[in-house]
Amino acid sequence: MTLQWTVVAIFLYVEIAVILILCLPFISAKRWRSLFNLSIWNWFAPYWNRGFFTMILILIILFCDALREVRKYSNAEPMGEAKLNPNLFDHLHMKLFRAQRNLYISGFSLFLWLVMRRVVTLINHVAIATVTGTSLQTQAESANQAAKKYQEDNLLLKQALLDEEKNTTAGKRLLRKEAEKLMEELKTAEDAVRKSNAEVEAMKRQANGLTKEYDRLLTKHNELQNLQAGAGDKKEQ
Repeated sequence: MTLQWTVVAIFLYVEIAVILILCLPFISAKRWRSLFNLSIWNWFAPYWNRGFFTMILILIILFCDALREVRKYSNAEPMGEAKLNPNLFDHLHMKLFRAQRNLYISGFSLFLWLVMRRVVTLINHVAIATVTGTSLQTQAESANQAAKKYQEDNLLLKQALLDEEKNTTAGKRLLRKEAEKLMEELKTAEDAVRKSNAEVEAMKRQANGLTKEYDRLLTKHNELQNLQAGAGDKKEQ
């Protein structure tokens, strides 16, 4: 294996190891995201996309080269010539095997490179969705607690309004009873006043009668005194 294919094979093994590590179930997406957000990755961030596409281009070139080698050694013409020479036939088979091996290595390296990029992107999306879901759940719980509190306050307010309405109704009834009682007392007082006025009128009439009777008696008394005085004067003469 040449140096370039040795590097590609090592790169393939590294990709497999990284993908297996990324797929470990006991490491959560939030933890991976916290690792991806370390300050050390900020140094590579400006060159990440450029390096990613450069690696894709290199792997595509190597894949095309390996595919060309496979087609070259799979052609019927060299294989027909190799049948005449056993050593050449084995050499061509060895070349074809190496070309196919290089084709698999470059193809899988290209495929896993794209898969690894996608896995990292999905891990970030899952971590963001988890954080968002946690915050939304917290907001939903807060909203539920607030709704329960508002419902309890509403029930307390309704109960207070009902109690106030009952107290108001009871107060109205009490005031109505007091008003009816006062009306009865007022009616009784009016009757008493009317009776008193009637008695006063009767006493006035009686007093007027007595006054007239007194005046009449006084007049008669004066007349009698005058008669007695006149009779005494006659006797003296």
